Amino acid sequence: MDVVFIRRPEIALDDFLPIFLSSSFVLLFGLFFVAIYTLVKMDKLKRIYMPFAYIFWGLQTYCMYFFATKIQSDSFTVKVLMVTMICYLILPHLYYYLNLRSEERYEQ
Repeated sequence: MDVVFIRRPEIALDDFLPIFLSSSFVLLFGLFFVAIYTLVKMDKLKRIYMPFAYIFWGLQTYCMYFFATKIQSDSFTVKVLMVTMICYLILPHLYYYLNLRSEERYEQ
């Protein structure tokens, strides 16, 4: 049986902390984006806070790109991650639109 060996480029020790922090910020900024977006849609927060959700999404996207370049991902992987981030922006809008339409339909 042949052993498959996948060779990845080495990550410099000086890059460990930026990689760790940027990957952690991807999670945190994503949480803040969804939390603010959801609370505004539920009318728990005023609509004035909605731009902050998009700022957090932008920060999350930047940290994802920074993370992908620091771990030396190829260009295809970076493109896939950026498409994923665009989907992460669009899907909450789609969910709340469909939810609103279904509520209107069943209330009639």
